[in-house]
Amino acid sequence: MTSKGRQRRRKASLFINLFFILFSLFISTAFMQCAKVSPEQQAALAAEGYYRHLIAGEYEQFLQGRAGADSLPEDYREQLLTAYRQFVAQQQDNHNGITAVAVSNVRTDSLSDYTSVFLLLSYGDSTQEEIIVPMIDTGEGHWRMR
Repeated sequence: MTSKGRQRRRKASLFINLFFILFSLFISTAFMQCAKVSPEQQAALAAEGYYRHLIAGEYEQFLQGRAGADSLPEDYREQLLTAYRQFVAQQQDNHNGITAVAVSNVRTDSLSDYTSVFLLLSYGDSTQEEIIVPMIDTGEGHWRMR
């Protein structure tokens, strides 16, 4: 094979390799765009997570999910923690406790500054209840209960 033939082969090989690299980058970028979590999904995941803390008896973590929780006066903070404990105890007495929490719907009102997350609470007595948890974005995709 001549030197010109080898050069053409190298150029063709380089072109094919470059094409595959660019194509791979394009596909992976498109995949990543599809995999992005929407603000509504972020709010839903946060609300569900906070309620999972509540039903696990992790009241402090549930309270931290509340907007402005870090600036609450200590006595009010204690009152909220007591109310959370009482709520969980009441659900235990009335329905054999909350056994599961799941997101059933999410809606963002274009005129309001919050997203409504609809959670389905499942109880130990086989009943269910849907609640609405208003969530606000406190910045950089960090969602808190309003």
